[in-house]
Formats: sequence, C-alpha cells, structure tokens
Amino acid sequence: MKRSHDCNALRGKDSGKTVSLMGWMHKRRDHGGLIFVDLRDREGHTQIVFNPQHNKEMYTHALKLNREDVIAISGKVTKRHSVNKDIPTGDIEVFADSLDLIGKAAPLPMEIFGDVQSTEETRLKYRYLDLRKPEMQRNLKLRHNASMAAREFFNSHGFLEIETPLLIRSTPEGARDYVVPSRVNKGKFYALPQSPQIYKQILMISGVDRYYQFARCLRDEDLRQDRQPEHTQMDFEMSFVDEKEIMHFVEGLFKHIMKKLGKKADPQFPVFSYEEAMNRFGTDKPDIRFGMELIDVTALVKKSEFKIFTSAETVKCIHVEKDYSRKEIEALEKFAKEEGAKGLAWLKLGKELEGPIAKFMKGIEKDLLKLGKKGVLLFVADKKETVNDVLGKLRLKLGDSLELRKKDSFKFCWVVDFPLFEWDEDEKSWSPSHHMFSMPKKEHLPLLEKDPGKVMANLFDIVLNGTELGSGGIRIHDTSIQKKVMKIIGLKEEVAMKKFGYLLEAYKYGAPIHGGMGLGFDRLVAILCGTHDIREVIAFPKNKNAECPMDGSPGPVDKKQLDELGLK
Repeated sequence: MKRSHDCNALRGKDSGKTVSLMGWMHKRRDHGGLIFVDLRDREGHTQIVFNPQHNKEMYTHALKLNREDVIAISGKVTKRHSVNKDIPTGDIEVFADSLDLIGKAAPLPMEIFGDVQSTEETRLKYRYLDLRKPEMQRNLKLRHNASMAAREFFNSHGFLEIETPLLIRSTPEGARDYVVPSRVNKGKFYALPQSPQIYKQILMISGVDRYYQFARCLRDEDLRQDRQPEHTQMDFEMSFVDEKEIMHFVEGLFKHIMKKLGKKADPQFPVFSYEEAMNRFGTDKPDIRFGMELIDVTALVKKSEFKIFTSAETVKCIHVEKDYSRKEIEALEKFAKEEGAKGLAWLKLGKELEGPIAKFMKGIEKDLLKLGKKGVLLFVADKKETVNDVLGKLRLKLGDSLELRKKDSFKFCWVVDFPLFEWDEDEKSWSPSHHMFSMPKKEHLPLLEKDPGKVMANLFDIVLNGTELGSGGIRIHDTSIQKKVMKIIGLKEEVAMKKFGYLLEAYKYGAPIHGGMGLGFDRLVAILCGTHDIREVIAFPKNKNAECPMDGSPGPVDKKQLDELGLK
C-alpha cells in the first residue's frame, strides 16, 4: 500500500475518493457497533471509521489497536454529518476498506498528550516519544522555516555558504575545548570548534568576500537554559565593510525571518552604548519591552540623613507602579540579598513618602515624589557594579511578575562601544571582553599599550527581549596590532605563533577590512516559540550534566579503542 495523502490533506471536496493513509493511532472510540480512530501524522489528524458490516475481520483487528500503533488504511472519503470544527479535516471521515498494522506500540512509559507533565529526564530518555507532541512538532517546523528564511536572505545578498572544519587545532576562546585524540598521530589531539572565528577570517583573506554557514559550535562549559555543549549559530563574515553596514544587514536579516514566520516585531532597532545599557538597565542585554529603568539618585540622596545612602558609592532605584504589602517587599529584599545586595530600601509614594526610611529624607521629599505618582521606590546602595547587577536582575523579576514581558512581543536592540579588555581580578591580568581578534577603535590605538582599560573596540551585540542573540565586530587585519593585543593579554609571542601562526602568516599577504557576527540560532528559535529553554527547540539536547539519557552518552570506550589511540 502506498500513501496517497497526509492526515491533514482531505476536505469535503475530496468526498467519494478512495485514499490510502498512514500514521499513528492517536485515539480510538467504540460507538454503537462502529469504531472511530483518529489517525495522526506530522501534518494533522483524520477520522477513520471501521464498520463490522463492511469487513468484520478488519473490525476485529481495529478493536485490538493500542495508542501509538502505526497503521495503514485505505478507504473512501465521506462527508461527516456533524462537522468537527477543532481540526481542518473535520468535515470528512474515511470509511476503511483495509487495515495493515505496520508497527505495534508497547505501553507508553510517558504521557505524550494531555496536561500530564513528565520529568526532564524521562522526556530526554524517550525523546522519540517527546518529539511526537504537537508543540515539539511545531517547534521543529518553526526552526526549519527560520533556517530557510535566513538562507534565502543570505543567498540574495551575495553570500556563499561554506563549511569550516570540525576537527581543528585547540585555541583559547574563553570556554574549554572538547578534544579528540588522533589515531594516526598518536599523542596529538584535535579540538572541536567553539566557533569558526579564525577560519572565517581566513576566508576573507582568501577573497571569498561574503561567507555564511549554520555552524555547529562546541564548548565544554557549565549548562543552563540557554546553553548546550553544542549549539548552532548563523555565522557570517563580510569584507570591505564597517560596523554600520554589518548592523544594517543583520536588521534586514531578522526582519526577513520575522516576516516569513508571520511574527510581528518592532521595526526599530535602538542602539545603546555599553555604558548606557548598564546604567539604564543594569545589564548589557536589556529587555526593552517595558520601562522601569534604573534611576540614579546618588547625588540627590547624599543630601538625606540616611547614612547607608550618604556613604555609598552609588545609589539607584526602580519605580514600580504597584502597592506592595510588607510581606511582598520582604520577598523582594530576600531576592536582592541573594543576588549580592546588602539590603533593599523602599519608600511608598503618595501625597507624602511612607516607609521605614521616610523620616531620613527631609529636604528631598519633593524630589523623590517627582519620580512617580503611586507605587514604590526600591533602592540599592553599594558599588556601582553591584547596584547595576542587582537592580537589573530585580527589574527582570518584576517584569515577569507584573506580566510585562509578553511572549508575543518582540523588540530588538543593539549594544555597542564595548571595552576591548576586561581586568581579571583573580589573575591580575587583562583578558578580551569578546575575543582577541577584535579591532580597537582607530582613535584608541595610541592607548593600546599606555592604558588598555580605556580602549574601546568596534564591537556590537544584538539583543532580543533581553537575550543576547549574537556578538560581532570588525576584526584586526594588521599583524602588528594583533601582536600588541596578544601581548596585553599575556600571550607570549612564541605561544601566539604556535597557536595562531597560520593566521598571523596569512595577514602578511594582504588582508581586507572585514567583520561579521555569530548569531545564536537556537536562542532565536526558542524566543519565537515562546520559551527561553533552547532544549525545547533542539531535537536531541543534553541534560544539565551534559548527558544524553536516550543514547547514554558520554560513555566508556573499550580497551581496543584506547590502544589504537595510544591512550591509557
């Protein structure tokens, strides 16, 4: 039997046709001598009718069908007397003439449909069942459609899709490498790429001009909702461009993807400097779907009589238009302390200030009352970094609790002007804020060796709904500048030549100005599907311990394999 239609294809106009359908037995109902089966495949459902008067043997077989049995039927399409408006095929049913059992299903170890929630471990162990859920099928389809839309846009703008190697030399990129032993060259190892960074720069030196790929990136790092040992990024690089041209291209790319997927996004992509984003939102990946920005009141509260405020380096507050109970405020204070604050001061707004610290605000009451007509002011006083970090996280928590972060609302923004280096207090040394191949701003080149902390780079991050989707920048294309950057981060020349000699050598033969980005594809799809957990949009993800409960990886290898690799 050959399948003639999928389970979402038939309509009233097909009445009278003889068809063949295949799929899973979704549900069975026995009514008055007739058996009704909902047959399901990836596309939808069709109701099948088994009539004992028509074929008693087939009817008997239908009585024995279990949930998720895979079957094939053939029969005649008939218009239904009572239309089921819940499914597109609800105006027809198929009266079966034949039934073949293709695959018998054992009792299910987990519920696939309905409101019963399985544990993460069970879902990942039986992922082939979990993926049958309609929401998971929708996620996979949206992912496919997003990738097709992206490829369409890249291809229409002169990009070549080129694959870069998965077995490369180990290079320091911030996370640990996964390493692969070589059987042919015993005692030596490949690394799996954390990103295609060096190879895509070499492609620009090779004259490719515009490259992209859906790159697999592998990093041995601690996992969370938006991290996996392996993830996919839309990676691209462009020659003879500046940062504005790259940003303009990315805006067009995301607008194209959103349009193709039928998602409405704010057409504006506001640009914030790194410093502005930190000051206003407490983070370099701001969620701009709602207000409640951080308000710097340091200068104002210095005039108060509250010693915690007058002695602090920085004091900021958030205005929330909600009247909180004392118990609710205590819960917020507990959260702030858990995130690193010494406490959370508060004032209720109205005709006058109310709260335990109101009596210390004499002389500045009117100024504080101007910050809002009602609700509360929540204050944190500490070092600037701590204040921004705690209030930034508190802002997001409040945004969730007040339902201001709508899943069907999409707002992009840019964060630019990042410092090239960050000071590592533990190591007492400089490290790259993004990576060591980022080009310093031209006007900051004289500061490279004099004052690295003041050097800004041509770096830019794209953010959607408070999630960083990707980092990009203009790359260094001059060997002398690259060597200076490596020296500042403590990478000795002989080590640099050993690890990156092939890139430094390539620079010598004429390198164009070039730049690009790595855009997190899993994160984008997750947000468009209404989740922040990228495991919901990856077919076979790992759990929090970087394990796959389905196939048992990572697992041991036998002694013969180790011997072949020269390993003990």
